[in-house]
Amino acid sequence: MPEETRLRIDGTGKLGGRWCVLMHNSPMWPIHGEYQCRTCGRRYPVPWAQANSTLTHRPVPSLRIAGLALVIALALLSARVVRAAGAPIMESDNAAGVAFAHYIACLDEVRPWSLETIEIDASLPKLQKEGRLRAVRRLLPIGKPQYQVVETAGDAVVRQQVIVRYLSAEVRAAEIPASAVAITPANYKFRYKGAVSTGDGVAYVFQITPRKNRDGLIKGELWLDGDTGVAIRQSGRLVKTPSIFLKRVDITREIALHDGAARTRITHLTVTARFLGVAELTIMERPFEASNDPPIPGPGER
Repeated sequence: MPEETRLRIDGTGKLGGRWCVLMHNSPMWPIHGEYQCRTCGRRYPVPWAQANSTLTHRPVPSLRIAGLALVIALALLSARVVRAAGAPIMESDNAAGVAFAHYIACLDEVRPWSLETIEIDASLPKLQKEGRLRAVRRLLPIGKPQYQVVETAGDAVVRQQVIVRYLSAEVRAAEIPASAVAITPANYKFRYKGAVSTGDGVAYVFQITPRKNRDGLIKGELWLDGDTGVAIRQSGRLVKTPSIFLKRVDITREIALHDGAARTRITHLTVTARFLGVAELTIMERPFEASNDPPIPGPGER
């Protein structure tokens, strides 16, 4: 074999090997219970291929593209306890300043629901595919979520490539320190923009800008309830995408209050990826109610 031809073949093999390492476990791979790498021939099982199963924390492969973005987004929006630094002096009117002070003071008191119902609607508009999942989310003593799937519907690709990856990303997000990405004066600059009517009252809007351009932070707005200072809306886009395959990640979370406490949370995620197009998710969360929700099995019944 001519030397030039042999070098060309060896170079192609090395390139294929690099591509193999890059693409393993990424959303670009098909998931149908098990898949095989065309470069190295290894087979990779997918433990969550069945529709109805209990999703518990287990070692999750690296989510290099959309999955990694979801991890960061979820860590950002997670309702975990964050101890805030001293609040800076705000340039705002008195009522807005009081609401902001309440927001900072109450960060230590935020507690996630220990048992909740979660409904996820996801779509891949470019492929005209949609999927849906309803599950019960239990917060384990170690702080990580566990899911009991109640119902699934729609396209299998959306359920497996988007929804299941979202749930896996949420488990991984629980491992990220909340203080690193929380909306606090340590991570953000706040600028008062004005008051808006919410129908039932008034909300004060603050523009939030990251102090540093790093992973997990967004540029956008924070709305605080005028009576309680509770964050009722968080919106923006990630200032730094975690992969060259991602063009943009937009996040919006809206919280409905009842007697000053969160009653429902609705999160909208729009992930724009190169080659894949747009993936959209709408996640609704509310406390589990035995009278309205189906019974869930106990630990000994699974």
